[in-house]
Amino acid sequence: MSTVSRAYLDQRLAAANRCFKEAAMAGAKAAAVATIAAAVPTLASVRMLPWARAHLNPTGQALIISTVAGMAYFIVADKTILSMARKHSFEDAPDHLKNTSFH
Repeated sequence: MSTVSRAYLDQRLAAANRCFKEAAMAGAKAAAVATIAAAVPTLASVRMLPWARAHLNPTGQALIISTVAGMAYFIVADKTILSMARKHSFEDAPDHLKNTSFH
């Protein structure tokens, strides 16, 4: 059984915090873009299409826009966390696993 040093744990915790912060920022950026991308056609359709005007009240419009923004945030944040975890696990892997050549 091996022992883990305090410095190693602090280093891993700092890396995890950087990963979460980067994922949160990427998710926030994606949510902002998705909000605009969903708001423009939703609000335009409510003004131009009779069906949308009759069936989409302001609550429905807000629900459509916020759902798209929330989905974009969580999808991008999750993909960012997974890609960073994959990258860091590859960096910490033993040398015989890093060699991915088929020669």
